[in-house]
Amino acid sequence: MGIDHLDLVDVAERLRRHIPANEPPVGYLRGRSYFRDVLGHEYGLSDLEAEELVDTLELHGYLRFLGDPAERSRAESRWEVGPPAPT
Repeated sequence: MGIDHLDLVDVAERLRRHIPANEPPVGYLRGRSYFRDVLGHEYGLSDLEAEELVDTLELHGYLRFLGDPAERSRAESRWEVGPPAPT
């Protein structure tokens, strides 16, 4: 299955179902790794394909890191998963 044919809304919803309600992923790299692993398992993707899908979700606003990965004090922030915020 190619990632180009996936509905990002459905992908984000599937990711959200895997996250415990009170335990969103913490940390920029840990969160990205978690999402990659879930997507790889759910869709049968290679690590590279799953990583590209994480990039796409983040680029389109379905994955939002609430901190700044470049700042040590903010690199341990949480992630939000959902549809992009309206503009």
